[in-house]
Amino acid sequence: MDKLKSMQVFVDVVERGSLAKAAAHFNVTSTMVGKHIKALEQSLGTKLLNRTTRRQSLTETGEMYFHECQRILGDIKEAEENLQTLTNTPMGTIRINAPVTYGNTVIAPLLAQFIELHPHINVELILDNNRIDPLHDRYDLVFRIGELDDSSLVARKVGDYQLIFCASMAYLERCGTPQVLVDLNQHHCLGFHYGDILPQQRDQEAHYFSRQQSRLSSNSGDVLKVAALRHAGIILQPDILLDKELELGLLNECLQAYRPASKPIHMLYKGKSQPLKVRTFIDFFLEYSRVTSEQKELANRQKNNTHQ
Repeated sequence: MDKLKSMQVFVDVVERGSLAKAAAHFNVTSTMVGKHIKALEQSLGTKLLNRTTRRQSLTETGEMYFHECQRILGDIKEAEENLQTLTNTPMGTIRINAPVTYGNTVIAPLLAQFIELHPHINVELILDNNRIDPLHDRYDLVFRIGELDDSSLVARKVGDYQLIFCASMAYLERCGTPQVLVDLNQHHCLGFHYGDILPQQRDQEAHYFSRQQSRLSSNSGDVLKVAALRHAGIILQPDILLDKELELGLLNECLQAYRPASKPIHMLYKGKSQPLKVRTFIDFFLEYSRVTSEQKELANRQKNNTHQ
């Protein structure tokens, strides 16, 4: 077996604490991960991991070898990054984590353009709404919505997340248009499920869209939008997801006076000094954010002028 690959697998198993999680990361079977570990143990003539059906732990030798593998792999990564800088050719894989709706609506459509511009860069985009530790999880970039806790991460604001109430005209004609938040008690609310995060649940308006109150809940804003388009109820979703449907009149905003306060969207990364591949994506996304912000401001000015 390729010893370098086996070292990578071994380090990943230790860091993730699971053969199954490492197998998913490398897109191989747990049996293959076990073969990599066994190959290392046979070549070294010593046991690296104590494994049972429920848990695993490093042996004393395994602890020492783990740190040496980390150092060696770190040196290889640094050498590759220095080569990229020297040749000014970004290459490698960028791992990005983002919330589901924002990732689907904003990030995913940009990736085709990005990888076409940069043929030597691959992107692994993971979408989930669960709480992660951006400082220690193995992501190069993390997008998060809402106010941030203090940390050593670099945070770049890339936009605002504005939630709005919407429903189809057919639903509003059938069930009436809510005038104040308490009217939502008489309506079918379609709510967003945030995994283990407790986001806008502190906000009064979000109470009506909690899992306990909602007729339908999902961790996908697109699912809820489809339900609203089919006249199933009222949604509280970001404007970036609903702009097209609002413009076409397929959905209608209601309770405009009760819009929740917008929340900042940040792109997070570990330290100002980043590999060329990561800096390339950061610059690409910040330029997209700048252009989008300018277009939005222009559209708002034109809209205001029309209403005057």
